[in-house]
Amino acid sequence: MAIRRTKIVATIGPGSENAVTLRALMDAGMDMARISLSHGSLDEALGRIERIRAVAEEAERPVGIMADLPGPKVRAAELPDGGVLLEAGQTIDLVEGTPGDRSTAERIAIDHPGAASALRPGDRVVIGDGGIQFIVTETHDERAVAEISTGGFTQGRPGVSMPSSRLGLSAPTARDLELLAALYDAEVDAVAISFVKSAADILRARHAIGDDAPMLVAKVETPEAVDNLNDIVAVADAVMVARGDLGIRCALEDVPHIQKQIIHSGVAFGRPVITATQMLESMVRSPVPTRAEVTDVANAVSDGTSAVMLSGETAVGMHPVEAVATMARIIDRAERDFPYEAWGKDLERQRAADPSGVSPKDRITNAISAAASRAVVDAEASVIIACTDSGTTARSISRYRTKAPIIAVTPVDRTVRQLTMSWGVTPLKVERQDTTDKTVWESVAAAVREGLLRPGEVVAVLVGSPADAPLSTDTLRLVRVR
Repeated sequence: MAIRRTKIVATIGPGSENAVTLRALMDAGMDMARISLSHGSLDEALGRIERIRAVAEEAERPVGIMADLPGPKVRAAELPDGGVLLEAGQTIDLVEGTPGDRSTAERIAIDHPGAASALRPGDRVVIGDGGIQFIVTETHDERAVAEISTGGFTQGRPGVSMPSSRLGLSAPTARDLELLAALYDAEVDAVAISFVKSAADILRARHAIGDDAPMLVAKVETPEAVDNLNDIVAVADAVMVARGDLGIRCALEDVPHIQKQIIHSGVAFGRPVITATQMLESMVRSPVPTRAEVTDVANAVSDGTSAVMLSGETAVGMHPVEAVATMARIIDRAERDFPYEAWGKDLERQRAADPSGVSPKDRITNAISAAASRAVVDAEASVIIACTDSGTTARSISRYRTKAPIIAVTPVDRTVRQLTMSWGVTPLKVERQDTTDKTVWESVAAAVREGLLRPGEVVAVLVGSPADAPLSTDTLRLVRVR
């Protein structure tokens, strides 16, 4: 059974929000749709969510939806129509922005109180995606003078990156929490928290939204987040390698190694990991990617990432469907050489979690998952079935990156959609059963009906007793399909 293990997250925007393109993206391989709240209005985002749900229902396939909060983003005031070219060696003023202020090629107004005053000689300031950089040479009241060390073209209201410790920025912002409440009502499946620095940022969002919440995805994009990585991953539901801002705030040569660190930590904790930013960037305009981009995607797959993400390629690009289809082909080829057995054997060395921080219920689930990963090899099981309400069991066995595909059977609609970002997992909706035996029987029967299992194959079924509260996965059964 050929199933793509690494999932594809595609950003939906003006270039892909119509129903025809959405259906084509799903057919090409999109598993989860991302909605960015950094651009456009909340109403536009909610409209996109409704369209994605409607198209997915018509297509009769699960498609998760992740909303990405803007966070404490510092931006430049609006540049002139048509943009400006900033040349290396030129000096430029960085000033405090005021309401209605505009930036020019000689003067960048920073739209955040106290930002310009906080700068010091020698500070590095970056605008946009990191291509344009300034070095501060002089400081004055509410103004700094900087030399452009790396020039380039910029337009609109580009983001401004500077030493963040002086600005007192924290995530989630008050605006993030307002958006989070609206997204909760819209029943999105996951929400990405931008510019996380510590576990407290995730806990603040969780406290604000309460129970039955969407999955909280911690975006690791600051040096502080890298320093606090394990603490953040332990309290988050998923994690994103946000390479754009990481590459601005950290040394570029460190980013590939930080990516591996984040992926290994996330997988060890049983959290889905999304690798993002500029994966097929040239396909915003070109119908084919560069060789370097193909290699980048393949390396992320080899690193063990749960999902890879497309941003501008599908949100505003000229070839959104081709970008998803290309991503799927690269993944398929990379997975042929994936080190399945070596990964499972090496997992405990990668695991950074403190066992004392794992609940007794989850400890039981993790032990059963470890046994299932060994049973796949010893009993030559061709498929693993994880019976789950919340998705925890499926995510636990997914950590082992087994060669056997994982079928997650669940009676919960949201769990079906949330598992679309988990490595190797095919989610399947089933009716809830009242005994363990019935649960196993219906799960295997459902997999056979869907063509995911054939007579004669051995399947490893992870299941708990429906009578237990809270439900704990404490049983492994090996079943031969008759």
